[in-house]
Amino acid sequence: PVSGCGTFTFLSSAIAAISGLLMGYELGLISGALLQMSSILTLSCKEQEVIVSSLLFGALFASLTGGFLIDRFGRRLAIIIASSLLVVGSLILLPYESYKILIVGRIAIGISISLSSIATCVYIAEIAPQHRRGLLVSLNELMIVIGILFAYISNYAFASISHGWKYMFGLVIPLGAVQAIAMYFLPPSPRFLVMKNNDEAARKVLERLRETSDATKELTVIKSSLKDEHQYSFLDLFRSKNNMRARMLVGLTLVFFVQTTGQPNILFYASTVLKSVGFQSNEAASLASTGVGVVKVVSTVPATFFVDQVGSKTFLCIGSSVMAISLVTMGLVNHNIHVNFTKVCRSESPEDFSLQRPGNFTITNGSLKDLFATMTSTERLSFDVQSPDVARTGELNRTALAGGKSTTRTHEESGEVPVVLKWLSLASLLVYVAAFSIGLGPMSWLVLSEIFPGGIRGRAMALTSSMNWGINLLISLTFLTVTELIGLSWVCFIYTIMSLASLAFVIMFIPETKGCSLEQISMELAKQRYVRTPLCGVSQRREKLVPVELAKRKKEQLY
Repeated sequence: PVSGCGTFTFLSSAIAAISGLLMGYELGLISGALLQMSSILTLSCKEQEVIVSSLLFGALFASLTGGFLIDRFGRRLAIIIASSLLVVGSLILLPYESYKILIVGRIAIGISISLSSIATCVYIAEIAPQHRRGLLVSLNELMIVIGILFAYISNYAFASISHGWKYMFGLVIPLGAVQAIAMYFLPPSPRFLVMKNNDEAARKVLERLRETSDATKELTVIKSSLKDEHQYSFLDLFRSKNNMRARMLVGLTLVFFVQTTGQPNILFYASTVLKSVGFQSNEAASLASTGVGVVKVVSTVPATFFVDQVGSKTFLCIGSSVMAISLVTMGLVNHNIHVNFTKVCRSESPEDFSLQRPGNFTITNGSLKDLFATMTSTERLSFDVQSPDVARTGELNRTALAGGKSTTRTHEESGEVPVVLKWLSLASLLVYVAAFSIGLGPMSWLVLSEIFPGGIRGRAMALTSSMNWGINLLISLTFLTVTELIGLSWVCFIYTIMSLASLAFVIMFIPETKGCSLEQISMELAKQRYVRTPLCGVSQRREKLVPVELAKRKKEQLY
């Protein structure tokens, strides 16, 4: 199906990448399900943050322990366990409507998607031929964004259905079971088999993957590379041996920027963000967030299919640059929208109402306005504190209720947002999502799957993954609170600064690895010159890690 890539290799990668589909679905699902659950269970802002973050807590736990499981028992078995756990976690959520049960189920799902995300990247990278590794590893990211799109479509489809969130959580159960069964019939990673001294089995797997009768040459290269690598201990990741400490710092910093540029919060709180800028009904917000999912998929496709020609570093630079521009635009637009971000969240909290919460879930534009109009002036002041007019005059219009309707209604009180600002905010959000989807989204995990030696790759990926989930947990757990304190516009400006910092980091410290085998990359990165000139010298001298340089060195040694 892909030039230079065997059918069985592509099929194995696609089945493994179903983990990405499941992961993306679970990450995007909470955006719409939270709107229903917060109403049914009368959740406060903090409780909503805890439900979102419980998945990340499970993911953080798995990332701290999953690396040892992957290196000890294999990448394929780890994927099977992860898929099975996803099914169990989803089944826990369905029978009950309990805040505590939701947290338990989400933690189980978090453990599953974290374990599968590490194992899948490593598995695909190790079965892929070197000239198609970028495409096949990025296939996992493509499946993640497709999963997010499916989640947003599911959010919209079940937004007005009673207890629709249960259908949302239940849809992944059959697919998770199918992947667990299918992975059982796929071969283990040949590099893992060599690590376990099972050379004959590794040779047979390579012959099947490469569709050739003789894989001795590739097997010899793998054995030579792994001869000393399997002796690595976990502490070697923090030592100067073979530049492991420098590689680890590059990996940790890269995932730091993945999280601190703000994309995860857009993912988890997409519907809530869109509600705050004028898409006020649950259906409208879910439909608009579906557009976010479509953009993620469309943007990831070119990154996936052209990464082997263009290179991961180029895509990282383009993505970070465009993210910075779109975030500035988003911040300026939101600065002129006089609606506090937490209005929707707080309006669904019982202690913030002077009226009883409506019995049904669907809240229309009209009902939001009426609920907002019934609040006392003190409550409205807490929501309108960002309005320049209110800050300047300190005055609020008193609302007199007549027949349940207000006789006086200002622009801020009604929660209405000018049409131009509303759509400009959505447009800048979509550009921001697109930029992430061609840069930090797929390329960071491709780089991480390449820069560590095979003998310790699972543990190294687990450590960087724990950094990823840990920062994600911290940011998501405090996003609503921080946004309430400083405003959504200033949050966007902070993300802008982080995007520019990530651009500088990529230019200086990320090497271009296109066209190289994993063994060649590891050999080059182990050289001392990458410590003396911390990878930026590679960019400045225009040196690239290409096989031609290795051949040239061998020729020089002959003379």
